[in-house]
Amino acid sequence: MTNSLLSVSGLSKEFGGVLAVEDLNFEVQSGQIYSIIGPNGAGKTTLFNLVTGIYQPTAGRVALNGRDITTEPPHRLSGLGMARTFQNLQICMNMTALENVMLGYHRHLGSGALAAMLRLPGLRREDQRCREHCAELMGLVGCGRYIGYPADALPYGALKRLEIARALAAEPEILLLDEPAAGLNANETDALKDVIQKILERNTTVVLVEHDMKLVMQVSDRILVISYGRKLAEGTTEEIRQHPEVIAAYLGGGAQEQQEVME
Repeated sequence: MTNSLLSVSGLSKEFGGVLAVEDLNFEVQSGQIYSIIGPNGAGKTTLFNLVTGIYQPTAGRVALNGRDITTEPPHRLSGLGMARTFQNLQICMNMTALENVMLGYHRHLGSGALAAMLRLPGLRREDQRCREHCAELMGLVGCGRYIGYPADALPYGALKRLEIARALAAEPEILLLDEPAAGLNANETDALKDVIQKILERNTTVVLVEHDMKLVMQVSDRILVISYGRKLAEGTTEEIRQHPEVIAAYLGGGAQEQQEVME
């Protein structure tokens, strides 16, 4: 393996005798937007769950900055510079929008339990810095207008962006986005494209699982295509756009339909 930010080698996961992910190998370089695509049931979310410690692999290795993280639990990975969002919203609806983002910042708070009980000045200053930083992140993802709102008052598209802001609050070196455009309309997806670019400008590498091919083609530096848990193809957007096996196995349909989806 080269000196990449994220390295996956020989990764496999078996459920009840069925291989959901089989012998996957790929690398993500720092500063990339790396997308993973494939039809429903291809193993994309399973792959994310393996990389982020939710599942343990049947075989293979995951490394972050050269460090083996294959068996690390999810809460440890945050401290090592990895964060993720989920396909299904993981929002605390009984909290405010800002408080949800602040949850992502908790590992950076240095004050102990005694300071919290006594409400010492240092804790109050730290809490204020946290609030200001998380409010800034809400603005970054386009949720600034909802800072004082309860989370359950936000529209669906704003909740998707709120989850991204919470993940960014952990100040990750690499951010994994699982279907961030799912359920969004065309305008919201266009706004999401701008958010992803802003994340990259913050020196945060992005790994994206997404079904919206137009979004993938617009933002990606490199694309991995998987089918039935195995690598079908990997390359630049242009290489994937022209790859005959990708067109046949992933897109289907006529030539005109394929061209419209890929552009």
